[in-house]
Amino acid sequence: MKQRALRVAIIGGGIGGLTTALALRRAGIDVRVFEQAKEFTEVGAGVALGPNAVRLLGRLGLEQRLDTIAFRPSAYQRRRWHDGKILADSSRSGVLGRQMSLTVHRAQLLDLLLGSVADESLLPGRRCTAIEERDDAVRLTFEDGSAETADVAVGADGIHSVVRATYQHDTPVFSGKIAYRGLIPMERLSFLGEDRHLHRMWLGPGQHFLTYPVAAGTVMNVVAFVPADGTWAVESWSAPGDVLRLAEHFDGWDPTVLGIIRALHRTMRWGLYDREPLPRWSVGRVTLLGDAAHPMLPHQGQGAGQSVEDAIVLARCLERAVPDTVPDWLRLYERIRKERTERVQHASRISGEIYDLTDPEEQERRAASTLQTKGAWLWNYDADEEFDKAAAEMTR
Repeated sequence: MKQRALRVAIIGGGIGGLTTALALRRAGIDVRVFEQAKEFTEVGAGVALGPNAVRLLGRLGLEQRLDTIAFRPSAYQRRRWHDGKILADSSRSGVLGRQMSLTVHRAQLLDLLLGSVADESLLPGRRCTAIEERDDAVRLTFEDGSAETADVAVGADGIHSVVRATYQHDTPVFSGKIAYRGLIPMERLSFLGEDRHLHRMWLGPGQHFLTYPVAAGTVMNVVAFVPADGTWAVESWSAPGDVLRLAEHFDGWDPTVLGIIRALHRTMRWGLYDREPLPRWSVGRVTLLGDAAHPMLPHQGQGAGQSVEDAIVLARCLERAVPDTVPDWLRLYERIRKERTERVQHASRISGEIYDLTDPEEQERRAASTLQTKGAWLWNYDADEEFDKAAAEMTR
């Protein structure tokens, strides 16, 4: 007897959840995305997509539309905090000089994904409050009292995941840092000249300052990482910040940094947390994806990219599953992805430690190594190829 098609419920309508929905629909799987907010929205900030993510989005048919909203920085640079001296430059040598990532506005990327997923799959205003696994299905209960059943439930609901909390009892790990984020129309930054095309980071004692273009080069994304002052450590993407307070942190820095801060009209504050790797992501018919599975610090620019990789591998697994074999395929998904994401989490922590060294000489000496950490192991990874190898081994 022919098995019926899978029914997949995705809890969370961010970049990871929507990419998963798109990949599943292209595989012919019935999928619904339950988002707690009344509409699908993203924070106003930039996001980097390395080649490891860009090639996968291209295979989902998004390459041309992605090109219309993205920017391709001409080089990655590390600069000294007080005078702007270049400490490392990817345009001169190495894998980064040959293989650049894209930078995009998060809201534009979300809109692109929304336009690629059928409306009937998108269910905003549905806050999931409980998950109950039964022998042959998963039951989801929502804040409004409604309930749904599915063959598979995917927790793509971020660092505060309800799905994760159902099965895991862990706490976030605070890095001791906060980040001020902001966007500046490029016309306010004419003094940058051709440098506006660069992905640049200034490294200074205990803190660093990052800029890169988004929105097809029309907007500059700014992220300033500073020590927490002991009175604020909210785990939030979008708490309001104070531009004047931000400027105080960078008094005496390179005039270019100070000019960029003066052009910033508003900012958000973001407490930087991750979590220790979980012993497992999947329980029966329920699994995790993206920040719900492996929240990481932003210092490798891989938060969104790892969600995209997760989405592709999960879709490849579920494409081969039938209702009775779902747990087996979720275990394979976890086996393929878990070691990879733990390595990226660790690299993100290490890079952050280098960026915020308090010894300027040691920081300068190690600046180039922060570009080398984005080498072949990170950007040349192909999630499709890794699935093919693992599936072949499973078949044997």
